[in-house]
Amino acid sequence: MAATQLTATTVPGRSVPTFEGLRPSTVKIASFVPLKQGLSQRCFRPLVVKAVTVVAPKYTSIKPLADRVLVKIKELEEETPGGIFIPKTIQPKPQFGEVVAIGEGKSIGKHKVEIGVKPGTQVVYSKYAGTEVLFNGANHLLLKEDEIVGILETDDIKDLKPSNDRVLIKVAEAEDKTSGGVLLAATSKEKPSIGTVIAVGPGPLDQEGNRKPLSFSPGDTVLFFRLGGNDFQGKDGSDYMALRASDVLAVLSS
Repeated sequence: MAATQLTATTVPGRSVPTFEGLRPSTVKIASFVPLKQGLSQRCFRPLVVKAVTVVAPKYTSIKPLADRVLVKIKELEEETPGGIFIPKTIQPKPQFGEVVAIGEGKSIGKHKVEIGVKPGTQVVYSKYAGTEVLFNGANHLLLKEDEIVGILETDDIKDLKPSNDRVLIKVAEAEDKTSGGVLLAATSKEKPSIGTVIAVGPGPLDQEGNRKPLSFSPGDTVLFFRLGGNDFQGKDGSDYMALRASDVLAVLSS
């Protein structure tokens, strides 16, 4: 039987949000050739999905609306300080960027609340925040201000200044042995959910537009929800986590 071939097809990405001046991304279906008789191994080309919304070159600016912020994503280095090359395909998703444009703010009740970050500010944002757009040849994110975790003016996460109801915690090291003295292998150690508060944000806004202070302070030892927030490694080799105050479950004391 003669072999048939399905050629590559381009399908409009209708599920991608569109705005005036933004061109929706496309999904490219890889070509597929059915196996001929006598072949014992299948061979497929990978499926390529491009989820970035591309802004046409004729548009020279993006003005975020309401409490949204436009952030230029900071690309990760492809080479470690030790000279090891890390391909972008296996690098973690970036969580850092620079604010390039802001909206006019939002209203809470009868009060107008302006956005608390300015263009040029270096920020950390939530892992899955915003809508990614390709603008002026660089990757950007359009996200809500509430999705900004904090301001980072250095290259060390321990210097993070949390935003709103966010808190920065230095995670306690996992125990090497059980209470009965049994040594634990590194692979069997339970992920710690106890740590020391390093910094806290100014607190969430109430219905009057005022900040409500958080119920714990830097230096407190806390129990937190282990699956929440953004995790980082500091220059000192310690693990840090930035999360919402609602993910902190209790304050511990001896």
